[in-house]
Amino acid sequence: MKNPSKFIEKSIQNIKEKIGEEKALIALSGGVDSSVCSVLVKEAIGNNLIAVFVNHGLLREGEAEEVCKTFKNRLNFVYVDASDEFLDALDGVSDPEKKRKIIGKVFIDVFEREAEKINAKFLVQGTIAPDWIESEGKIKSHHNLALPGGMILEVLEPIRELFKEEVREIGLELNLPKEIINRQPFPGPGLAVRVIGTLTKDKLAICRKANEIVREEIESTNLHYDLWQYFAVLTDTLVTGVSKNQRKCGYLIVLRLIASNDAMTAYVPEIPWKLLKSMSKRITSEIQEVTHVSFSLSDKPPSTIEFA
Repeated sequence: MKNPSKFIEKSIQNIKEKIGEEKALIALSGGVDSSVCSVLVKEAIGNNLIAVFVNHGLLREGEAEEVCKTFKNRLNFVYVDASDEFLDALDGVSDPEKKRKIIGKVFIDVFEREAEKINAKFLVQGTIAPDWIESEGKIKSHHNLALPGGMILEVLEPIRELFKEEVREIGLELNLPKEIINRQPFPGPGLAVRVIGTLTKDKLAICRKANEIVREEIESTNLHYDLWQYFAVLTDTLVTGVSKNQRKCGYLIVLRLIASNDAMTAYVPEIPWKLLKSMSKRITSEIQEVTHVSFSLSDKPPSTIEFA
């Protein structure tokens, strides 16, 4: 981006003209897109923006604490722990698309309750260019969202024409912490799409721990600067292993390490063998329920970045 400050100045003016003195909500995930969007809109309308962070119980290790610490004193910040509500709704569901739809519905239900509390008129979304391009342009710039209870919010998408690296430039200009700006993208459904099959608290704990090990190992080598995403997937495949000279059955974990410029396409770069072995050894030794670790070699296309 040639001039981030000019983009910010123009966006603030447009947001002020659009929202005026009304109140607006934004779903703050802690990812770079919603974080940058939150701070940008806060510059325009101040405390009339309410940033709602919903913990759906599908977050990475320490994520809820990190988001709260970063934003509770910077934004008009609301934390909602709805993890039990989400997990109850997902109980027994294995189909990936059904998981996504259930998560979307419960999220809207939670969000509607928060919107009603403040009589919000606008919903701010951190939509960026790849989101609507991959949806074949079906997402419109200014449309209305009818919530289940009949409440109607007008949608505002201030950064919808930007790509991820441009969003990061805006974040730097807005003085967001580098830890937020450089965070790897994380899917809205969270670990629900990284646990194949039905969800349980035990499976989520396994997946969360494996992802934390991958993060620690990758970042210890500074390889994260060259990667778009790096994570672990807990499959529903059970394979035999050996522990204390006895056979045992455990889960298969798949490592997914990909590089990309904009997530429209992605490729698997060469990863040091020593690093892969270290991640495998740590996962199988620190997570007793896992007996095998494999590495995904598939690019996008034909594969997608996430497994589900």
